[in-house]
Amino acid sequence: MTLAIIHTRAGLGLEAPEVLVEVHLANGLPGMTLVGLPEAAVKESRERVRSALVNAGFDFPLRRITLNLAPADLPKEGGRFDLPIALGLLVASGQVPPEALAGVECAGELALDGRLRPVSGVLPLAMATHRAGRRLIVPRANADEAALAGDLEVLPADHLLEVVAHLLGQSPISPHRAPTAVLAPEAGPDLAEVRGQHQARRALEVAAAGGHNLLFAGPPGTGKTMLASRLPGILPPLSEEEALEVAAIRSVSGLSHAEEWGVRPFRAPHHTASAVALVGGGSRPRPGEISLAHRGVLFLDELPEFSRHVLEVMREPMESGQIHIARASHERRYPAGFQLVAAMNPCPCGHLGDPRQACHCTAAQIQRYQARLSGPLLDRIDLQVEVPALAPEQLTSREPGESSAVVRERVLAARARQAARGALNARLAGRALEEACALQAADRAWLASVLERLKLSARAYHRVLRVALTLADLAGEARPGRDQLIEAIGYRQLDRLLKG
Repeated sequence: MTLAIIHTRAGLGLEAPEVLVEVHLANGLPGMTLVGLPEAAVKESRERVRSALVNAGFDFPLRRITLNLAPADLPKEGGRFDLPIALGLLVASGQVPPEALAGVECAGELALDGRLRPVSGVLPLAMATHRAGRRLIVPRANADEAALAGDLEVLPADHLLEVVAHLLGQSPISPHRAPTAVLAPEAGPDLAEVRGQHQARRALEVAAAGGHNLLFAGPPGTGKTMLASRLPGILPPLSEEEALEVAAIRSVSGLSHAEEWGVRPFRAPHHTASAVALVGGGSRPRPGEISLAHRGVLFLDELPEFSRHVLEVMREPMESGQIHIARASHERRYPAGFQLVAAMNPCPCGHLGDPRQACHCTAAQIQRYQARLSGPLLDRIDLQVEVPALAPEQLTSREPGESSAVVRERVLAARARQAARGALNARLAGRALEEACALQAADRAWLASVLERLKLSARAYHRVLRVALTLADLAGEARPGRDQLIEAIGYRQLDRLLKG
């Protein structure tokens, strides 16, 4: 047989479209031609495959070889096509029977001696293979990740010789089973370690219950970062489907999933991060921090120190829950359902309104510092909370606060009520939000007068309603009343927080 067709898959973000590796041997001067829109790493596979076959003891066909990666208009990148190309050459040259690869897909990079090296993006590939009802051959280092795709039959190998021995029936490879994964609340920092800061703790609970964005403002050393790091510990555990989404994003980013399986992401990029690092992109678009924080928390410390341009590019993903990256020859869409938690000082020196130390900033410096945050961005942050300096007796108190486990129980109860509505309160909009709140006429008129006096936007109005609804859920009430509306509006007073 001089023609062989091997099934594999390309990597396009979180998608893994099928690719057919077609190998044809013809008479003529020996040579190898690779077509099908391959990028540099794929073109180099010709030399890796040649050396791997020779060093593993196989006969390399000294004929005119044509390799086609179909469909031809789909970009192919990375070393994942090495193993399919090698197997295609072995089938086309008669060293492996074609029926041995029926119902099989494969991917893997070859070393020059025939060893198999891991590749990135295996989980989306495995999920697509599972949907196609085929078996999957991958490097052993990728086996645990591939096995997360459900009851997919994963065949791991360390060397090309193992793969061929399996296909010839000489030494079958045992299907790989991933270690049992337990989805449970992570054992992270506990809220009980936080002293005082009752309003900030309350805001953290509200944020967790409704999925709201949160901003802490206060002097240095008041516990803003400490509070933010405890948000994942009071969030509900990931479902298996959500954990698979998170693992798939990590997979295409080349990150390990082993220690992060079932744990909500907590990403904290430095304020020098570029827009591409934050939202994703590059010549070959990759996920950014907002996608790596999908289903988890994105913590931006020292918020005004971030470039204004960097912050503004987050506005659309904060609303839509996804990011669309378009380049001249590439287009990717990544999920970005993150929960933003940010922290900032009230002024450049950090001590505006701090009773412990006087502020030395001029009015112009304070204005420029606070102006780094645009109104549209602040409109998208539901909870804006002051974190004041603690009194000495609060710092030395030995009385612990509520633990994360206790707070999490209330959060779970509130989220159960939201699940009955079909969406988290932070994502509830339009008619569904109005129907869920069902404000009484007197409360509606009062709220309208407050919004006019505070000059809040229409977006801020809807966010006040969402926070009030979450407060009602935490209180076990059917709809928000005046008390919940007052508390929700109190979380929008950033000017008061910053001016002290």
